[in-house]
Amino acid sequence: MELKHYLSYLQNTMTNKWLDLAMKDLDGATQYTYGELAEQIARLHTTFRLLGIKEGDKIALCGRNCSNWGVLFLATATYKAVTVSILPDFTAEGVHALVNHSEAKLLYTGPNVLKKIDVKEMPTLSAVILMDDFSMQSAANEEIEKAYAQVDSAFAEEFPNGYSQTNLNYPTDNIDELALLNYTSGSTGNPKGVMLTHKNLSGNIDFAVKEIPHKPGDKVLSMLPIAHMFGLMFEFLYQVCDGAEVYFLTKAPTPTTLMKAFAQVHPFMILTVPLVIEKIIKGKVLPIIKKPVMKVLWNTPGIKCLLHKKVRNTLLQAFGGELRFLIIGGAALNEEVEKCMHDMHFPYCVGYGMTECAPLITYENWKKYLYRSCGKGIVGMELRVDSEDQTKKEGELQVRGVNVMTGYYKNEQATRETFTEDGWMRTGDLGIIDKDGNLFLRGRSKNMLLSPNGQNIYPEEIEDKLNSLPLVTESVVVDREHKLVALVYSDPSLAKADVLQGRTVDEVMKDNLEKLNKVMPVYSKVTAIELVEKEFEKTPKRSIKRFMYK
Repeated sequence: MELKHYLSYLQNTMTNKWLDLAMKDLDGATQYTYGELAEQIARLHTTFRLLGIKEGDKIALCGRNCSNWGVLFLATATYKAVTVSILPDFTAEGVHALVNHSEAKLLYTGPNVLKKIDVKEMPTLSAVILMDDFSMQSAANEEIEKAYAQVDSAFAEEFPNGYSQTNLNYPTDNIDELALLNYTSGSTGNPKGVMLTHKNLSGNIDFAVKEIPHKPGDKVLSMLPIAHMFGLMFEFLYQVCDGAEVYFLTKAPTPTTLMKAFAQVHPFMILTVPLVIEKIIKGKVLPIIKKPVMKVLWNTPGIKCLLHKKVRNTLLQAFGGELRFLIIGGAALNEEVEKCMHDMHFPYCVGYGMTECAPLITYENWKKYLYRSCGKGIVGMELRVDSEDQTKKEGELQVRGVNVMTGYYKNEQATRETFTEDGWMRTGDLGIIDKDGNLFLRGRSKNMLLSPNGQNIYPEEIEDKLNSLPLVTESVVVDREHKLVALVYSDPSLAKADVLQGRTVDEVMKDNLEKLNKVMPVYSKVTAIELVEKEFEKTPKRSIKRFMYK
């Protein structure tokens, strides 16, 4: 079956939902109906044309999650230009480097980024434009300034009777062309420019539209970084292509802010990373069910079903009351947290993807999802494990299919190293695939440690056990002269009297070390726990930047 271009979905949705709300900033600054969205896209096309932007030219977006970021992405895609998505958290030097590396002609950015960058350091740019209100902040020459001042009159001349559904005509003949340069978040080093085509994006959107169809009135909260593929594809692009309402969280996603936003938006779907859901479950649910009486009742036949239902419904209400899908990705989910969610039949699943696959590789509907897995390969994607028996012996996961990137921009060496001779992409992740096609990940190949006796040690597995112990918020296991040391961050708010029981935090960690080593094989035992004062540095998808810790 021929793959449907995501812009076909978008055009159809705009035509049929012209007066319906498409997206809105939660701070109330900006909102668009689908008709207003279409008109703004057309106005930006006029802007691009007057500024001399041609098909294939790069347009960089570097700003917070907001409606105008979404408009700019769609305008660039429908103009046949290439979006360069840059995380606003990058340093000024980082922004300069990525704009120059991509050879972007325009930069749309927010005020916070604008304050720290130096336009003189980005000679490829014709103009820098403020994302919030589309005001020009700098131009390469006077001709650019004069052209920009003519946008309104040119648009009026082009559409003298106003813009309507009949004017919609989005391109679908470019499915194999470059659509997006998405720079990786750098969890293991320097960012690389992932080249994604319209086909890569369409593979993700086509799957999502068919697998997770919307109901009328469905809403979603955009809280993951929209410059990162997980947030871009599934909190924004899939949603507008299939007619949902997107609400952009324009503030930092703190637990308090998120809970208020959930209550306001009532999302049908929440996309999150393990760290967020683990904080909620560890902070709100586990302390209750770990109490002696509750612990017994939680596993007592007859009573447990009622108790599980009560906790599940309470949690669903905390997420806004309309939740049908909780999709977790970006890293492994803590086993204790997942068991709790599994016990209460919460509508969750753990998926797997990466920027290089735009991002989806595996998924399974929560009703069929297999506990502790990452789901199954989605339609259009093939998976294999480089081992003697992929069902029993772990090896590197390799993939190929419609979602796989064409390579890294201006980096032939990295591209060659990423693909096998027979055309499969190396993910760098280790795991097995069972006989039914379920993927189980063990960890990153770059993170794997080798014990003195030759045993493979997966730090993520040790960290998962450790993170379930008292006062442990997050951890990183490192190898120091062939001895395993656990670096632990303990949130001070966890140090409550009932947890401490008259002990110091150091004494609790000593007990944790004993408990941990009782369940670990000899070759994976940890010699010491070291407390760190601050949370570990993380990528935008909330994965720990492990390369920073030794």
